[in-house]
Amino acid sequence: MSSTLITTVLNEQNSISNFLQSYQKQTKKADELVIVDGGSKDKTVEKIQEFIKNSKLNIILLEKKGNRSQGRNFAIKHAKNNIIACSDVGCTLDPHWFERITKPFYKSDVDVVSGFYYPVAKTVFEKCISAYTCVMPDRLDAKTFLPSSRSIAFRKSAWQSVDGYPEDLDTCEDLVFAKKLKQADLNFVLVKNAIVLWPQKKNLKDAFMQFFNYAIGDGQALYIRPSTPFLFLRYLFGVYLVVMLVIYNSPLILLLIVTLLVLYFLWSIDKNYRYVRDSSAFIFLPLLQILSDISVILGMAIGFIKRLL
Repeated sequence: MSSTLITTVLNEQNSISNFLQSYQKQTKKADELVIVDGGSKDKTVEKIQEFIKNSKLNIILLEKKGNRSQGRNFAIKHAKNNIIACSDVGCTLDPHWFERITKPFYKSDVDVVSGFYYPVAKTVFEKCISAYTCVMPDRLDAKTFLPSSRSIAFRKSAWQSVDGYPEDLDTCEDLVFAKKLKQADLNFVLVKNAIVLWPQKKNLKDAFMQFFNYAIGDGQALYIRPSTPFLFLRYLFGVYLVVMLVIYNSPLILLLIVTLLVLYFLWSIDKNYRYVRDSSAFIFLPLLQILSDISVILGMAIGFIKRLL
């Protein structure tokens, strides 16, 4: 069964070597690895070329300026094989990842294989962020899980049936692609142990930009996550209470606002503390909850406006 691994790069000089080394350690390797560079200005291309020169692996380096969707589609068009696996250079591939994510295709009725990803979280702050960015194993539902393109494989025919990755999106493109595959009633298989490791952001600024950019993509794609409507309703109700407090200057309304804020902070701790289990999480988890709320509201609004323009 012939297969191709694809990925895209753009100014990845600090992570490309780690990705290629993790690919080199795979228990089973692709017949070809197709890498599309989006126009890197650093030493990414040089490092790839050096790796190719010193390796016996079949690695094809192409250039296509554009976003990740355009790069992925370009790579798949140039892939020689029908089985396509995809990951991101920022990740580290588990040694068994490629073998496990392509194994289900030996059955002819399998169209898409959903792999999984674990957060690389060394500090308490990174563990707290991972609770917001990752699907934790105990919350994984095979029926509703949409695979990220950090860890996914599919037949080229499945990719063709949904017109590929949406090239008008810079973020959220992989979830939109996965959703289109689901809606096409293709046969999905979830392989929980086909794992890639995904480093987490290390500070509040980077975390905000990550949440914000994801939300812009959601807004552009009109991709409504299950929790998003409740998020907007919560804050609309909060604004309403603040307006009522200003108008009536009521101690009861003030007490209600304070009580709801305390409950909200406690809820943000309760739902994610089991993934952290450190006293610092009592500060980080509520802070990240507010940060993610604000970034989602702003990002969704901006993304929706971009879609209309």
